[in-house]
Amino acid sequence: MDEELRALTERLRAESAASGAPGARETYDRLLATGDPDELAAVLTEPGQPLWAREMAAFRLGVAGDRRAFESLVLLLNHRDPPRCASAAHALARLGDPRTARAAAALATNELRVAYALYPVRLLVELRAPEAAPALITTLRRRLRPHDPYRRVALACIEGLGALGDDRAAPVLTDALAHPALAQAAVRALALIPGQR
Repeated sequence: MDEELRALTERLRAESAASGAPGARETYDRLLATGDPDELAAVLTEPGQPLWAREMAAFRLGVAGDRRAFESLVLLLNHRDPPRCASAAHALARLGDPRTARAAAALATNELRVAYALYPVRLLVELRAPEAAPALITTLRRRLRPHDPYRRVALACIEGLGALGDDRAAPVLTDALAHPALAQAAVRALALIPGQR
């Protein structure tokens, strides 16, 4: 069992137990043990399924490359609960769905949901898709406004742009140098971009 799956199963075991719903433990055990992708996919569409069950099913399908998990995983990627976002990003990175980068870019650049943009930003960097650098540049530029409260998102964009090494990022990274909380990360990122050393 890999570390992501272990963390997910421990968290969802606790959630299912805390729900107090009749049969929750049995449902949890069945979803963890089943090897039937159709059984997992049914959980994503059946009405009345608890969130923990949908997350378990979507995660297992996603890491198995079953694209029926895509919509559920994108919703979880933008959830207010960071552990759900992290699990969804992990599964989406392994799903192999060509829509993933476009969805992650849309979430990363949505100003109404910027508080939840950290994991979409990190996912874009992991995917290294064509959408990644433009989305991170857009998101970072917005974070350079005075008194912006989303420093973790800004830092993730800076680190991601450095990892991507895309020279289109040089202007916004240079602008980030003027922000004391971001300057050190921006220096490191610029050093990773060809021609900016």
